[in-house]
Amino acid sequence: MREAKLAIDFGGGSGRVIAGYTSNGELCLDTIYRFQNRQVRVGDHIYWDFLSLFEDMKRGIRMAVEKGYKISSIGIDTWGVDFGLVDKNGNLIGNPVCYRDSRTEGMPEKVFSIVDRSEHYSISGTQVMSINTLFQLYAMKEENSPLLSVADKLLFMPDLFSYYLTGVANNEYSIASTSELMDIKARTWNYSLIKELGLPEHIFCDIVMPGQERGVLKPEIKEELGLDYDVKVIAVASHDTASAVYAVPFKKDGKVSAFLSSGTWSLLGVVADEPILSEEARVNGFTNEGGVGGKICFLQNITGLWILQKLMSEWAEEGKCTEYDILLPEAEKTDITSIIDVDDNIFTSPINMAEAIISYCRNNGQQVPDTQGEFVKCVLLSLADRYRKGVEGLNKLLPRPIERLHIIGGGSQNKYLNRLTAMATGLEVEAGPVEATAIGNILVQSL
Repeated sequence: MREAKLAIDFGGGSGRVIAGYTSNGELCLDTIYRFQNRQVRVGDHIYWDFLSLFEDMKRGIRMAVEKGYKISSIGIDTWGVDFGLVDKNGNLIGNPVCYRDSRTEGMPEKVFSIVDRSEHYSISGTQVMSINTLFQLYAMKEENSPLLSVADKLLFMPDLFSYYLTGVANNEYSIASTSELMDIKARTWNYSLIKELGLPEHIFCDIVMPGQERGVLKPEIKEELGLDYDVKVIAVASHDTASAVYAVPFKKDGKVSAFLSSGTWSLLGVVADEPILSEEARVNGFTNEGGVGGKICFLQNITGLWILQKLMSEWAEEGKCTEYDILLPEAEKTDITSIIDVDDNIFTSPINMAEAIISYCRNNGQQVPDTQGEFVKCVLLSLADRYRKGVEGLNKLLPRPIERLHIIGGGSQNKYLNRLTAMATGLEVEAGPVEATAIGNILVQSL
């Protein structure tokens, strides 16, 4: 029986259960189970199907046990900002709402009619995005949601999965830092802001740091999974970006290196010892998120491969080609030079992504893509151009300019995008590891 640590990684489109073990001094990964993560529209809102995801997680753990692994610990990471509410009896109050839901429209403007933007950034250090937990909660307050009145705990997505495995409720540092509700210097909740906005203070739990034990699997969970021994659940860097950044193979050769975590979202930044809270950082849209060892991931949140993923989904429904090996060479052959603003709200959650791109190009006097290859090239050119702008923004805030860019995550496999990025930024680009999030997750468990 081989001992292994399980990394459970939930992304915006899919999830994985991965076993990590050492062999001849090297970390080896075994992908046990992959499953879909869907956004479900019901009534006026878009939800995550938490119940199915929890069952998929348990199925993956059970499959690892059946495969002969002795599980020493489990670490869970997910996307940021979203949360579930739990009542005083430990019951989940509804499925968590997806950050792509429209309920937060106009909420930043309402909040900043009460709170000073610059002063707020000097404490939170967070890039203002309407999807952030702060605005989700304020939207609930504005609509007098009865859920807030009965909620006993707010648990971010990895906290929620951990809670129903262990029965222990807490908030992990890196995922909490995506909320825009923390004092990023003190690494505690910003209770003065929470009070000022009239949000319930009692729902925020103790903050735990990456590497701390959250609890052990509950007896009924152990029985269900066929386990006759205790398994620890560790608070890894529960925001998937923080786990991925921990796995970046930064070289100690004196060059200034940045990271680009490339997936549904693109996270572009550097690792710092302390938050950067200047007015220039705020104006340029940078955020300070928690990392391993109390570090700060100073970065920009950029819409990433979401646009291409949505196109692929639409093309699949239409019976068109969705093979990257075919579409990427077609894209390279096209002459289109149209560039869209990937962060424009039109691309956040359109009914039809192709129509959104056509509308944007037409309204901005650019060539409208027609073929699949032209759509792909338009998106990839636009991403590379956005990365260029992000690097330029970083260079204004760092003592020395960036010289090397490490592209990690699933998007690092897109060699054409990597080349376009190198050309646009003028940087030395290194790709990989692809499974950076799982590697970082398992490395933190090993602490």
